[in-house]
Amino acid sequence: MTAVPYSPAELPVFAPQAVAVTFVGAGPGAAAHLTLGAFRALQDCDVVIHDRLVGAEILALIPAHVTRLDVGKEGFGPSTTQPIINATLVAQAMTGRRIVRLKGGDCGIFGRLDEEMDALEAAGLSFRIIPGLTSAAVAAASIGQSLTRRGRNGALRIVTGHDMAGFAEQDWRGMARTGEVAAIYMGKKSARFIQGRLIMHGADPATPVAIVENVSRADQRIVAASLATLPEAVASVDGPAVLLYGLAPRQARAALTQLKEATA
Repeated sequence: MTAVPYSPAELPVFAPQAVAVTFVGAGPGAAAHLTLGAFRALQDCDVVIHDRLVGAEILALIPAHVTRLDVGKEGFGPSTTQPIINATLVAQAMTGRRIVRLKGGDCGIFGRLDEEMDALEAAGLSFRIIPGLTSAAVAAASIGQSLTRRGRNGALRIVTGHDMAGFAEQDWRGMARTGEVAAIYMGKKSARFIQGRLIMHGADPATPVAIVENVSRADQRIVAASLATLPEAVASVDGPAVLLYGLAPRQARAALTQLKEATA
């Protein structure tokens, strides 16, 4: 079959549509991890609808004339319900003002982005997305490790510790394999559950777990643990944290290697 060429005049023309809402990933907290696109969106908007975990350094970059609406959520704690967030987003976008929906980390990783996009689409409103650095990448950098390594793991799991039904089930057998790496978000409350599931499926209790609390912020804290000590280690952590299963802080890994060599 011979292809029939189209002339430019015959091609459909789509009129540009004004963007009602810009979803912006704020990164884990520090202003240094905010993208240039995200910064520009904050400078050019009229209203910012933000989450609880957006860092103070990021909020400080919002111009004084911009309206701020806090719609924070807290796992197992006080939260603005998702239907209220959706309704607020639609109502603000209907005013014709420039709206930024500011989410911690990256919008599309455990950020309920789809539910909010669906609400906007149902109201006939347009949107765009500016991704942000997710906490796992920044947490791994802070402990001096890479999330993937040749010869160790050719895949990375990003999982949640709990979902709408409670503690979240995962591919525990796959995660329990030697060399696997997983970034576990919202895993503090479910630490003992995670520990039990992994050991039950064959994970080595000595598997390292790096706990990074308040990723990238001034009060960031790193706790080196193992699967065996995970529940006790997490109990000492007050702020939001990412659990890097299969990774140890670089200094701790070096010390462990030296100990193994000395006792071999």
